[in-house]
Amino acid sequence: MISPSILATEGFGLNFNLFETNILNLAVVIFGLYKFLPGFLGKILERRRQTILSDLEEAEDRLVKSSEALSQAKKELASAQQKAEKIRKDCQARAEAIRLESEKRTVEEMARIKQGAASDLNAEAARVTTQLRREAARIAIEKALTMLPGKLDEKAQEKFFKQSIKNIGVN
Repeated sequence: MISPSILATEGFGLNFNLFETNILNLAVVIFGLYKFLPGFLGKILERRRQTILSDLEEAEDRLVKSSEALSQAKKELASAQQKAEKIRKDCQARAEAIRLESEKRTVEEMARIKQGAASDLNAEAARVTTQLRREAARIAIEKALTMLPGKLDEKAQEKFFKQSIKNIGVN
Protein backbone atom coordinates (compact mmCIF):
# COMPACT_ATOMS: atom_id res chain seq x y z
CA MET A 1 0.00 0.00 0.00
CA ILE A 2 0.91 3.61 -0.56
CA SER A 3 1.59 5.66 2.44
CA PRO A 4 -0.34 8.88 2.98
CA SER A 5 2.82 10.89 3.07
CA ILE A 6 3.71 9.85 -0.49
CA LEU A 7 0.29 10.93 -1.80
CA ALA A 8 0.54 14.32 -0.16
CA THR A 9 3.93 14.93 -1.63
CA GLU A 10 3.05 13.92 -5.12
CA GLY A 11 0.36 16.67 -5.59
CA PHE A 12 -2.60 14.53 -6.64
CA GLY A 13 -4.73 12.19 -4.66
CA LEU A 14 -8.23 11.32 -3.63
CA ASN A 15 -9.59 12.11 -0.19
CA PHE A 16 -12.34 9.68 0.80
CA ASN A 17 -13.08 11.23 4.20
CA LEU A 18 -16.73 12.40 3.99
CA PHE A 19 -16.51 15.00 6.72
CA GLU A 20 -13.34 16.63 5.39
CA THR A 21 -14.62 16.94 1.83
CA ASN A 22 -18.11 18.41 2.69
CA ILE A 23 -19.86 16.03 0.32
CA LEU A 24 -22.83 15.81 2.68
CA ASN A 25 -23.17 19.60 2.80
CA LEU A 26 -23.03 19.78 -0.95
CA ALA A 27 -25.61 16.99 -1.28
CA VAL A 28 -28.01 18.82 1.10
CA VAL A 29 -27.55 22.10 -0.80
CA ILE A 30 -28.05 20.43 -4.20
CA PHE A 31 -31.15 18.58 -2.93
CA GLY A 32 -32.58 21.86 -1.53
CA LEU A 33 -31.93 23.64 -4.80
CA TYR A 34 -33.52 20.75 -6.69
CA LYS A 35 -36.57 20.74 -4.47
CA PHE A 36 -37.27 24.46 -3.88
CA LEU A 37 -35.59 26.33 -6.74
CA PRO A 38 -37.91 25.19 -9.59
CA GLY A 39 -40.99 26.59 -7.84
CA PHE A 40 -39.31 29.87 -6.97
CA LEU A 41 -37.50 30.35 -10.27
CA GLY A 42 -40.48 28.93 -12.17
CA LYS A 43 -42.75 31.61 -10.76
CA ILE A 44 -40.26 34.33 -11.59
CA LEU A 45 -39.73 32.95 -15.10
CA GLU A 46 -43.50 32.51 -15.61
CA ARG A 47 -44.15 36.13 -14.58
CA ARG A 48 -41.38 37.27 -16.89
CA ARG A 49 -42.82 35.18 -19.73
CA GLN A 50 -46.30 36.67 -19.15
CA THR A 51 -44.85 40.18 -19.11
CA ILE A 52 -43.00 39.55 -22.38
CA LEU A 53 -46.12 38.03 -23.99
CA SER A 54 -48.29 40.98 -22.92
CA ASP A 55 -45.63 43.40 -24.21
CA LEU A 56 -45.60 41.54 -27.54
CA GLU A 57 -49.41 41.64 -27.75
CA GLU A 58 -49.39 45.37 -27.03
CA ALA A 59 -46.71 45.89 -29.66
CA GLU A 60 -48.76 43.90 -32.19
CA ASP A 61 -51.86 45.94 -31.32
CA ARG A 62 -49.92 49.18 -31.74
CA LEU A 63 -48.55 47.87 -35.06
CA VAL A 64 -52.07 47.09 -36.29
CA LYS A 65 -53.38 50.46 -35.11
CA SER A 66 -50.46 52.35 -36.61
CA SER A 67 -50.88 50.42 -39.88
CA GLU A 68 -54.55 51.37 -39.94
CA ALA A 69 -53.68 54.98 -39.09
CA LEU A 70 -51.07 55.00 -41.85
CA SER A 71 -53.58 53.60 -44.31
CA GLN A 72 -56.15 56.21 -43.27
CA ALA A 73 -53.54 58.97 -43.49
CA LYS A 74 -52.60 57.82 -47.00
CA LYS A 75 -56.28 57.92 -48.02
CA GLU A 76 -56.66 61.39 -46.52
CA LEU A 77 -53.47 62.52 -48.24
CA ALA A 78 -54.74 61.22 -51.58
CA SER A 79 -58.08 62.96 -50.98
CA ALA A 80 -56.32 66.19 -49.99
CA GLN A 81 -54.14 65.99 -53.10
CA GLN A 82 -57.22 65.51 -55.26
CA LYS A 83 -58.92 68.46 -53.60
CA ALA A 84 -55.78 70.58 -54.02
CA GLU A 85 -55.58 69.61 -57.70
CA LYS A 86 -59.27 70.45 -58.16
CA ILE A 87 -58.79 73.79 -56.41
CA ARG A 88 -55.73 74.51 -58.56
CA LYS A 89 -57.66 73.69 -61.75
CA ASP A 90 -60.63 75.77 -60.58
CA CYS A 91 -58.30 78.67 -59.85
CA GLN A 92 -56.70 78.36 -63.27
CA ALA A 93 -60.12 78.25 -64.93
CA ARG A 94 -61.26 81.25 -62.89
CA ALA A 95 -58.09 83.17 -63.74
CA GLU A 96 -58.59 82.36 -67.43
CA ALA A 97 -62.25 83.46 -67.23
CA ILE A 98 -61.21 86.70 -65.51
CA ARG A 99 -58.52 87.28 -68.14
CA LEU A 100 -61.00 86.67 -70.98
CA GLU A 101 -63.60 88.90 -69.32
CA SER A 102 -60.98 91.61 -68.86
CA GLU A 103 -59.93 91.31 -72.50
CA LYS A 104 -63.59 91.45 -73.59
CA ARG A 105 -64.22 94.56 -71.49
CA THR A 106 -61.05 96.15 -72.85
CA VAL A 107 -62.13 95.47 -76.44
CA GLU A 108 -65.63 96.78 -75.71
CA GLU A 109 -64.20 99.89 -74.04
CA MET A 110 -61.86 100.46 -76.99
CA ALA A 111 -64.80 100.05 -79.41
CA ARG A 112 -66.88 102.46 -77.31
CA ILE A 113 -64.04 104.99 -77.24
CA LYS A 114 -63.52 104.58 -80.99
CA GLN A 115 -67.24 104.99 -81.64
CA GLY A 116 -67.31 107.99 -79.33
CA ALA A 117 -64.38 109.48 -81.18
CA ALA A 118 -66.09 108.78 -84.51
CA SER A 119 -69.32 110.34 -83.20
CA ASP A 120 -67.36 113.34 -81.95
CA LEU A 121 -65.62 113.58 -85.32
CA ASN A 122 -68.94 113.33 -87.19
CA ALA A 123 -70.54 115.89 -84.88
CA GLU A 124 -67.60 118.23 -85.32
CA ALA A 125 -67.70 117.71 -89.08
CA ALA A 126 -71.44 118.42 -89.10
CA ARG A 127 -70.90 121.51 -86.94
CA VAL A 128 -68.13 122.76 -89.20
CA THR A 129 -70.22 122.00 -92.30
CA THR A 130 -73.20 123.85 -90.81
CA GLN A 131 -70.98 126.74 -89.85
CA LEU A 132 -69.44 126.83 -93.33
CA ARG A 133 -72.91 126.77 -94.92
CA ARG A 134 -74.06 129.57 -92.68
CA GLU A 135 -70.94 131.54 -93.41
CA ALA A 136 -71.32 130.89 -97.15
CA ALA A 137 -75.01 131.83 -96.97
CA ARG A 138 -74.19 134.97 -94.99
CA ILE A 139 -71.50 135.97 -97.44
CA ALA A 140 -73.80 135.20 -100.39
CA ILE A 141 -76.60 137.27 -98.82
CA GLU A 142 -74.26 140.15 -98.11
CA LYS A 143 -72.93 140.00 -101.63
CA ALA A 144 -76.43 139.78 -103.07
CA LEU A 145 -77.62 142.65 -100.92
CA THR A 146 -74.76 144.82 -102.03
CA MET A 147 -75.20 143.87 -105.71
CA LEU A 148 -78.99 143.78 -105.93
CA PRO A 149 -79.85 147.39 -105.26
CA GLY A 150 -77.58 148.44 -108.11
CA LYS A 151 -78.85 145.85 -110.61
CA LEU A 152 -82.54 145.79 -109.88
CA ASP A 153 -84.73 148.76 -110.49
CA GLU A 154 -87.95 149.32 -108.63
CA LYS A 155 -90.13 147.51 -111.08
CA ALA A 156 -87.89 144.42 -111.04
CA GLN A 157 -87.74 144.49 -107.26
CA GLU A 158 -91.53 144.62 -107.07
CA LYS A 159 -91.83 141.73 -109.51
CA PHE A 160 -89.24 139.78 -107.49
CA PHE A 161 -91.14 140.39 -104.23
CA LYS A 162 -94.44 139.30 -105.75
CA GLN A 163 -92.86 136.17 -107.16
CA SER A 164 -91.30 135.40 -103.74
CA ILE A 165 -94.65 135.90 -101.98
CA LYS A 166 -96.33 133.63 -104.50
CA ASN A 167 -93.68 130.94 -103.93
CA ILE A 168 -94.08 131.23 -100.17
CA GLY A 169 -97.86 130.86 -100.47
CA VAL A 170 -97.54 127.74 -102.65
CA ASN A 171 -95.19 125.92 -100.27
